[in-house]
Amino acid sequence: MTLTMPASLETLFSQHQEPEALFEALLPAICDILHTDRCFLEVRKPSERLYRVFCWRRRPEFPDLTTDGWQREKLWEAEDPLYAAALRAEPSIYVEDVETAPPEVVNLDFERKNFGHRALVHAHICQDGVLYGILQPCMFGHPRVWSEFDRSVIEPVIERLRPFVVRYGETARLATV
Repeated sequence: MTLTMPASLETLFSQHQEPEALFEALLPAICDILHTDRCFLEVRKPSERLYRVFCWRRRPEFPDLTTDGWQREKLWEAEDPLYAAALRAEPSIYVEDVETAPPEVVNLDFERKNFGHRALVHAHICQDGVLYGILQPCMFGHPRVWSEFDRSVIEPVIERLRPFVVRYGETARLATV
């Protein structure tokens, strides 16, 4: 499979050199291209286990996960197999239905309590085996089969996003809430 990013997304990477501006422009564009309900980007400062979430949602009834600045991470990997896989720098995970996914992939109670989505992509943004971010487009209310097209959008976006996410996680001013 050849990984080529849609021209509209390529344009966003060309237009925005500042990470926050890119993140804010990219999330709704990803939702439009993939026809998803919400997309969020969690950026991490791995050395301090801090995170910040940027979120875009199609409708106000979908939970907004945006954080007000940097937050201290909880040990999510203890109850979230998706997060544990991300910390191990495993490949991105495409979940068609949280209701039927095996428990070694998805902790259904954790997903329901914290996110409320039904289908998701848990796209890991890693460098040198270290997790710097997670891009998560998702659907509410019904399962979704993630197509080859969806994967052909996500994978090059992750590649292009990586340097922005790493730089942001390493250099952003940290004012924790």
